[in-house]
Amino acid sequence: MPRTRYTYDLPVHRVEYGKELAVTDLTIDRQAQRTLNERRAQTIANEIVREAIGSIVVSQRSEGTLYIVDGQHRWRASELAGLPTIMAEVHHGLNQAQEAILFLIKNRESHKPRPIDEYHVGLTGGVPLFVDTERILQKHSLSLGSSSTNSVGAVSGVLQITDKFGADVFDRTLSVAESAWGRSAETWDGMLLGGIGMFLGRHGDLVNDSDLAKRIQRFGTAAKWRSQILQDSSRGGFNNSGTGSRISTAYRGILSEWNKGRKATNRIEV
Repeated sequence: MPRTRYTYDLPVHRVEYGKELAVTDLTIDRQAQRTLNERRAQTIANEIVREAIGSIVVSQRSEGTLYIVDGQHRWRASELAGLPTIMAEVHHGLNQAQEAILFLIKNRESHKPRPIDEYHVGLTGGVPLFVDTERILQKHSLSLGSSSTNSVGAVSGVLQITDKFGADVFDRTLSVAESAWGRSAETWDGMLLGGIGMFLGRHGDLVNDSDLAKRIQRFGTAAKWRSQILQDSSRGGFNNSGTGSRISTAYRGILSEWNKGRKATNRIEV
């Protein structure tokens, strides 16, 4: 099934490296940053070595304001320790959305932010992966960040469905899950959604969603599915008990239910 490729894009712009800035001249845009952990900043401040702080990433907007893009804990630690200046990599001409994208790019291979922080920053940046995921969640009257009747806790899991298979598959995944198990915290379990998403992503063109939901329901509740998946995935040993393996186990279980009782010509073979 064709799907959108999600990328992080920035315009060509001027960057200054190794620029010394006054700590008091810097500010944070809360919408384009992860949550500041004051305790973490204080821990850094307690043992801070000025020469080892390195450079933070800063955006100087068109009106001259200096916003921290990455390195807010080192900046706050410097402030707490009474240091007057900090070294920075300064980007010019970016807007708030582009700063959010820069933050995501900078943290892609380094110390990653919490998934929910990355999600909110991605929304601020207008990154299609996050925007498309949010659009589908809102369509189903769901939010992201905690596990409840109206919220999905598996942030990375739902983003993975959208990223791998597209927003339409994520939309179908939520519909099938709710049709099979109703609306509850258990319904939005990351393993279960991941298994359904993988099944639809691979075989969606061959599947009637209503029929799929009925076959999933026939096996049992979301709690029963989860218990069976944990049991089956653990049989392969410790190395096979991670989230990825459990999603694959859920996929195989859904595939089995779909094929159950079907003639060979109507079965999905993998």
